Parts: sequence; structure tokens; C-alpha cells
Amino acid sequence: MLERFLASDEMSVVTAEVIGTALSDAVASRGIASLVATGGRSPGAIYDRLNLADVDWPRIAVTLSDDRSVSEDHPDSNARLVRSRLLKGRAAAARFLPLWPDSDAAALRSLMPFDVVMLGMGEDGHIASLIPGDPGLEDGLNTDEFLRDVPAGLGNPPLARITLTLTAILNSRAIFLLIAGEPKREVIARAMAGEDLPVARLIKQAGDRLRIFWTPGA
Repeated sequence: MLERFLASDEMSVVTAEVIGTALSDAVASRGIASLVATGGRSPGAIYDRLNLADVDWPRIAVTLSDDRSVSEDHPDSNARLVRSRLLKGRAAAARFLPLWPDSDAAALRSLMPFDVVMLGMGEDGHIASLIPGDPGLEDGLNTDEFLRDVPAGLGNPPLARITLTLTAILNSRAIFLLIAGEPKREVIARAMAGEDLPVARLIKQAGDRLRIFWTPGA
């Protein structure tokens, strides 16, 4: 299940190549494509390579798996990361649909099924902002709605958030879970062994649409 890379640079190169190919194939097949980007430390280097890809970016729509309820110039904003690292060069021509402060549910729904979803994972097994300890977590994992708000006090940083639900994440053709470090590999092992974590729900329901890329380095 885990696809292992010796170094984070190698994982970044391969991930950018695979996602770029998936987006190009989608455009060739359907004329448009959609990418759900993610925040965190790992994807920045991927975005630096992906924005150079020979993709028909004007036909690509980009949104986010989740975001923090902060202004876009805030260092904890996932939108800021995507704008500064992905949506530049060739990729500046893509259409971006942020989730906060105003999300366009109809536009988001029109992108589904997403062609590519990128996700990270925390050491508590959370994906997007579907975070253990959230009183509304089961709703986020089971609702038919595509978006939900997450209260402050959860996650790191413990800011209020907005997230795609598991239903929205699963409404996709390909999902890439990008993780680094031994503790996160152990979380995946626990999830596969049956521990009830958000990432375990993803693994169980996504099937062969999910690829998990892991590197020992951060």
C-alpha cells in the first residue's frame, strides 16, 4: 500500500510528474480537469515542480482540501501557500476556487468528481481538517454535504477551519496521500490494522483510487 521514496526530493519529483500526467489525461479526455490541493510542509516542493508541468493550465480548476479561517496573507493560510508556490508561471492561468472566506458550493460541486485530490495526514490520523477530538467529526466523515466548518481549538495551529468532507474527498478519480517520517508510517500501519481514524476511513472507502506516498525524511 505504501509507495516508498528514499528522499523527499525524489517523492516531490515523482508526485509532480504523476499529478501533471493525470491532469493532462483528464483535459485530453474531457476538456477540463480539477485539482484539490493541500497545505502543510510537504507539498510546497511538489508545487514548485508542478507549476512547470506542460499542462493546459487554463483548463484546470484548483481548490483546497481545507483551509484555516485566516486572511490569505496569513502564514497559516493554505490559499497563500497555493497561490505563492503553485499558481505561478504556467500554472498562474489555472482557475482558483478558495474555500474561505467565501466558498462557492455550486462551483465546487461542478468540479466533481475531482480528477486529483492531494492530502496530507497528521500524527493523530487526521486528513484535511477531519480531526480526532472534533465533536462534529462523525458528521464530517458521514454527511452527504461537501463542506463543513471546524471550530477553533483543534489541530496545529488550533484555528477555526473549513474542510471538505469525506464524501467530497471520495468524489474523485485519484487521491494522493503524501506523508513523511516514521511516526506517520506507523499511523498508516495502525489504520490498516483496524484503528478507527479518519485516515482509516479514507483507506477503507477509497480503494485503488488511493495512492500513499511516503518518505522517511520531512
